[in-house]
Amino acid sequence: MNLWLRLIWVLLTAKGRGHLDVPRESSALAFRVWPHDLDISIHMNNGRYLTLMDLGRLDFMVRSGLWREVLRHRWTPIASAVTIRFQRELRTFQKFRLETRLLCWDAALVVMEQTFVIDGGVRDGQAAARALFKGGLYDRKEKKFVEISRLMALLGVSEVSPPSTPEVAAFLHADDQLKQAGRVST
Repeated sequence: MNLWLRLIWVLLTAKGRGHLDVPRESSALAFRVWPHDLDISIHMNNGRYLTLMDLGRLDFMVRSGLWREVLRHRWTPIASAVTIRFQRELRTFQKFRLETRLLCWDAALVVMEQTFVIDGGVRDGQAAARALFKGGLYDRKEKKFVEISRLMALLGVSEVSPPSTPEVAAFLHADDQLKQAGRVST
């Protein structure tokens, strides 16, 4: 139930956080670790990070204005790949921020960085976890991913993608290798 409450909270408070200027600005959502977020080690469950990342990307789409187009065209957000590096644990009742930013894109997919930042205490400002996400919007009617140039035009963005950093290139290469390995028949 708490995930539905967090989803409703993100949607109801999006306007108050202001419009996002894509690709220059990032989304930042404040959260707290609740007892139902914990695993048997009494820190935030690793699966919960991925679920909260969905909310960060939703906030990014809503505040950029892209969500209206998603609903209008009935596009489906699709995650193609995610890699996450856990650096510090998040304990019960600890506050943290989820920062989501667009790093780069190609013809049909974007790469985003999502960072869980500790908010308060002796580790204030330190990253608890950092993830790279690759995904896009799928048009079920057209049976293909929506071109990023179209999405950018809908947002009034005319910029070209920044170049991939070495870590993004490594992430994309690893994803491609895994994709190829999945195609091998046994």
